[in-house]
Amino acid sequence: MVVRRRSTAISTTTSRSDCLVERLEGGKNVPDSLRGGIIALGNFDGFHLGHQAVVGRAVDLARAEGRPAIVATFDPHPVHYFRPEVPPFRLTTLDQRQRLFAAAGADAMLVLRFDEMLANVTPEAFVCDWLVGQTGTTGVVTGNDFTFGKDRRGSVATLKQLGPPLGMDCETVDPVRDAEGAISSSRIRKALQAGDCRSATRLLTRPFAVQNAVQHGDKVGRELGFPTANIDMGDYLRPRYGIYAVRGRLPDGRVLDGVANLGVRPTFDPPKELLEPYFFDFDGNLYGAEVEVELIEFLRGEAKYDDLDSLKAQIARDCDDAKAALRV
Repeated sequence: MVVRRRSTAISTTTSRSDCLVERLEGGKNVPDSLRGGIIALGNFDGFHLGHQAVVGRAVDLARAEGRPAIVATFDPHPVHYFRPEVPPFRLTTLDQRQRLFAAAGADAMLVLRFDEMLANVTPEAFVCDWLVGQTGTTGVVTGNDFTFGKDRRGSVATLKQLGPPLGMDCETVDPVRDAEGAISSSRIRKALQAGDCRSATRLLTRPFAVQNAVQHGDKVGRELGFPTANIDMGDYLRPRYGIYAVRGRLPDGRVLDGVANLGVRPTFDPPKELLEPYFFDFDGNLYGAEVEVELIEFLRGEAKYDDLDSLKAQIARDCDDAKAALRV
């Protein structure tokens, strides 16, 4: 079987129109060219160093055997299904994961919709019907703590027991560790909530980035001389509110340096939560465009100002601070 070879380097400099893997929904209608592949199995929300190790191993096995490499991810995250009241905690969207999986060398992304049916499937049915039956999987690579099936009764031991008689092997990858312990999405979320962008970037191997469509706003930034793009945070984790040095990536591939306010804009009434980047040396219309904003450095917390002149002066200082941070 001939499979497409891709670079395994994780990069955020590629235009969003490039390097996309095929997106498969729920294992149905899997084309013959992608059946019989090696599947990396997990949530992969952050796609951090630990997740990259799992996917990297699956890609290596697939290339060695001449098979397609597929990354399976769950959407929504199982936590959102079982506990819908939990505040947003997403680190990536499916679109972002699709690009990241492509950069890691995968040939396709398999989206497993986590709904009532999947939440109640038995471990046996998940292996026999969902993995082997629907996709013809010949191998699975996952973390050694992966669980699945109703009441999380399935484990790696289950995969290794049920898989071989069906022609499916299972391999596990140990957690990737640094001096502070195992690298995890929880650690990344804590770093972002503390405003520690540098640590989050190190663990992710790229800056945390919010991607969404630019909305119309109240035009206050334009009146101040600092026109901003208004971006809703959606289901993303809320990092620490404040001012950030940022980089924006436009649909045409351009990369723009800037400064952004993330929070509720306490100077204005009523408060409204937004990510509002102001891009240096940019003059154009971004309304409706999908813009990805990387948080590079936390500069300061949000503050309320008595008048617009004071706010304008502070924004000018923030621009200088952001330019300095982005030069590092």
